[in-house]
Amino acid sequence: MPAKVIPPDPPRTRQPKLAYRDGRFMESSDARTLRIGAEYLEPQARLLKAGVLNTIVFFGSARILPQDVAEARLASIEAENATHPVAPEHLRAARTAVEMSKYYEEARRLARLITEWSLSLKRGNHFLVVCSGGGPGIMEAANRGASDAGGLSIGLNIKLPFEQKPNPYVSANLNFIFKYFFMRKLWFAQPARALIVFPGGYGTMDELWEFVTLLQTRKMGHQAFILMYGSDYWKRLINFDFLVESGTVGPDELHLLRFVDSPEQALAVVKQKLRRNRAMRAALRHPFP
Repeated sequence: MPAKVIPPDPPRTRQPKLAYRDGRFMESSDARTLRIGAEYLEPQARLLKAGVLNTIVFFGSARILPQDVAEARLASIEAENATHPVAPEHLRAARTAVEMSKYYEEARRLARLITEWSLSLKRGNHFLVVCSGGGPGIMEAANRGASDAGGLSIGLNIKLPFEQKPNPYVSANLNFIFKYFFMRKLWFAQPARALIVFPGGYGTMDELWEFVTLLQTRKMGHQAFILMYGSDYWKRLINFDFLVESGTVGPDELHLLRFVDSPEQALAVVKQKLRRNRAMRAALRHPFP
């Protein structure tokens, strides 16, 4: 009898992945629209779940140090300089860092004052929440001040080629990370009732001009205002009057920016402006104290 032929086992079919579980696809250019949508929907879902209603956004340099850190660095460099002379630019930079550190301390104090005031309104921890970019410098100071007051705060961090870790003062459930700058900017703007701009560099100015343009063109969709903290810094950096003189900005458009120079002055303006905000009055259903 001929040998019995045993047919080979059929080839095993590899189980395909669900598209949204396929990391390679989700990171591809074809899935960019999905990633963009996720950076809108996921923060929206978390903020709604947390009950966040309104934010006060702090912008400013990531490079500004806490005063004690800046002073310790300067003391170390001066001690080294006494025995082994250091480069003059290093000594100058350390002294400048001490001068600029006042803005860290003032941002921290202002965030604390705003949070204490918000909590005193008895509308919950999420009624008026301090929001920052989630990183170091002025961002850290803002989150730290809110934490000092026993309140919550938001951190909208961004994934960069160089590492930028979230600062430790962001509330755990309100700590976000974005791939796309424009989606991050959307979440800065959408719930914001005020933007407080401390001294900063390219990134700070980019965010400032974005907000100014949204207000100028009435694209915010709600009432908001901008405070420029540190009039000496900003007026030395930008000749705002020349914009009017050259005809590129109207005189009335300069009123989109208001300059303040102390935490107490800034808090007073925040209270004054929000008293006039119809949506905020409706949310409170009674006058601000």
